[in-house]
Amino acid sequence: MAWVWDQITAVRTERGVPLGAGTGETGNGRTSHSRGRAPTVEDVNRSSEIREFLVSRRARITPHQAGLLAYGANRRVKGLRREEVAMLAGVSVDYYTRLERGNLAGASESVLDALARALQLDEAERAHLFDLARSGNASASTRRRTSSDRIRPGVQRVLDAMTGAPAWVRNGRADVLATNALGRALYAPVFDDPVRPANTARFTFLSPQAREFYRDWDRTARDMVAVLRAAAGRDPYDKALSDLVGELSTRSDLFRAMWASHDVLFHRTGRKDLHHPVAGDLDLAYEAFELPSEPGLTLLVYTAEPDTPTAEALGFLASWAATQQAEADSRR
Repeated sequence: MAWVWDQITAVRTERGVPLGAGTGETGNGRTSHSRGRAPTVEDVNRSSEIREFLVSRRARITPHQAGLLAYGANRRVKGLRREEVAMLAGVSVDYYTRLERGNLAGASESVLDALARALQLDEAERAHLFDLARSGNASASTRRRTSSDRIRPGVQRVLDAMTGAPAWVRNGRADVLATNALGRALYAPVFDDPVRPANTARFTFLSPQAREFYRDWDRTARDMVAVLRAAAGRDPYDKALSDLVGELSTRSDLFRAMWASHDVLFHRTGRKDLHHPVAGDLDLAYEAFELPSEPGLTLLVYTAEPDTPTAEALGFLASWAATQQAEADSRR
């Protein structure tokens, strides 16, 4: 992913850090895993992604949290040292150093499991570590195929049959690929952007309406970035995702800062606190369902607690959406 290296280059240039530092580059310009060949852009990008993720995870764990004694009052390292992670994972310091420099090639599942335990990774972070290792070991013939953006008529019929709850289908890039009538009405501000497909990540960081629409914008924004980061780990060769992250990194300082945190998240269930321009405040719960027949696509369904102001507001929103549709049909 060229945008990853571009962003690292920009940040390190500002900080005065040599571009090769921490990427596994040696003095002759080769990576430690290249074994006599010059690294490709993809090699450098993968190495950088792995390195930054592992460094960020060990930096957040104190020796006390890891059950270790912290000798020395003036520890220069934030969080755990490399040798401490190596000891916790049961590997040599040299081997862990090679892993942290971005070379996960050949790392066994047991080693990755031990590393995940040592760094106290949660479920999403562990999956991300395995995705990074898998992408590093993948050949051109075995790379994951990017999910389709086409929605089968049967999926759309399922959406249309759900009349009492807003529902929509998205891909890993946060593109809105299909909705039911109530889902489109709920996300009307997102569809104000003429760019298609509508994209909730682009809306979150680039639309002036986003901070009013998402009542908890900061949490929503961080979750959005974490979901995109996880998607990039699963499919690092998705050019459309690369382009989206590059665009957001260029146009939003906040996105760029959040992206650099390397946080990841599974988008499965949670709450959305919205302020709709027509229906007002909405306190919604959502459930996310992966579509087995459409790899990479997710169905999201929003519901409200019965007999609440939000449930009443959803009913009003459904009536408003029906009126809008009738007026559009009459104009046609």
